[in-house]
Amino acid sequence: MKKVLVTGGAGFIGSNLINELLKMGYNVTSIDDYSRGSSINHLANVNYINICISEISTINEKFDICFHLAAKTLVSQSFEHVEDYFRVNVLGTQCAVDWASKNNTKLIYAGSASRHNDVHSSPYALTKYLGEEICRLYKVNFNLSLNIARFYNVYGPRETVDEVNGNVIGIWRSQVKKNKPLTIVGDGNQTRDFIHVKDISKGLIKIAESNLSNEDAWELGSGFQYSINKLFTLFKNRFPEIQKKMMPDQPGNFKESIRVNDHMIKKLNWKPEDRLEDYILTIK
Repeated sequence: MKKVLVTGGAGFIGSNLINELLKMGYNVTSIDDYSRGSSINHLANVNYINICISEISTINEKFDICFHLAAKTLVSQSFEHVEDYFRVNVLGTQCAVDWASKNNTKLIYAGSASRHNDVHSSPYALTKYLGEEICRLYKVNFNLSLNIARFYNVYGPRETVDEVNGNVIGIWRSQVKKNKPLTIVGDGNQTRDFIHVKDISKGLIKIAESNLSNEDAWELGSGFQYSINKLFTLFKNRFPEIQKKMMPDQPGNFKESIRVNDHMIKKLNWKPEDRLEDYILTIK
């Protein structure tokens, strides 16, 4: 039975990943500082440790694999909390990869599709890019067994339903509950590749179980592109009474995002699905 450490394991993506790992018989430990994660996401037969990612060196147990998901992830908030984003996404990642290299643990790093746009467009984008570069530094110089998995716009069960801490779908779900208009930043023509968290979880496990490497990164996107205006139409179909409210454009709001290659599909037999419309129809 392989032993796995998941950083950020009490969060949205981490808890869904752990659920899949348990189904496959992995022995799982989670570390999380619970700034975004919650004990509501705890699952049976998992060892949960409440520590900051910078304290990962205190973990003396040996693990076969580490999924490094712990991160600050909101573009808009990154402008208000620049120091915090560098502390977690850069210094925290350095702590994680240093620990993994010293313990001969295979590391899967959760990168961001913002890498394909201007990495200087937001503190979030820059810090996630620097996280990738730190991983590569340790792979080249410190014998780190590494794979980078770039996430696109993830949605699904346990996502944060909150106007402050949610992604666009989580924000809109919160606004629906409050009978508020759905806020659209900019003109709404910006496109995103929305990927279900179940496909993310299965993709991460395929990467971890494979001996193949990728010179750049494994791209975890659905390959389907939706504009924010189209997303509003899907919500409108589910909730006919809702209205929209156009908001001024914001820094870091890049215009286009879609998976850049099919390496996951062709090399690892990963099969993501376009689940977005069906998922929105299940929202209550």
